[in-house]
Amino acid sequence: MITSVSSSLILRGVLAFIVGIVALAWPAPTALVLTLVTGVWAFSGGLFEIFSAFDRGETAGTRTMSILTGLVWIVFGAVLFGRPGVGAVSLALLFGLFNLISGSTLITRGVEIRRAGQSVHSVLHKAA
Repeated sequence: MITSVSSSLILRGVLAFIVGIVALAWPAPTALVLTLVTGVWAFSGGLFEIFSAFDRGETAGTRTMSILTGLVWIVFGAVLFGRPGVGAVSLALLFGLFNLISGSTLITRGVEIRRAGQSVHSVLHKAA
């Protein structure tokens, strides 16, 4: 169980760093998975947007915009399902770089917070 903010940041940073390495080492499978997950997200989001247009007491114009937005999301999801290779490698490389940078930052912050906590803890025990 994670009991401190520093441990949480360090754990998240290590996981993000590992995911970044995996994404950069195997960009094609990573891109395919990310593309399909994004496609599921877009397709289901579009359906929810269309369904929600009929749940609210909205004006016809607002309802029409919700339906059109939902249809755009569904088309976007369908394109990602139909042609997952389109732009997928670029997505994987950006994802990998993001996680390497994010992981490094989180690890650094976690270590700094842990050191600061130990310093504060040692000062408090010396004062007591």
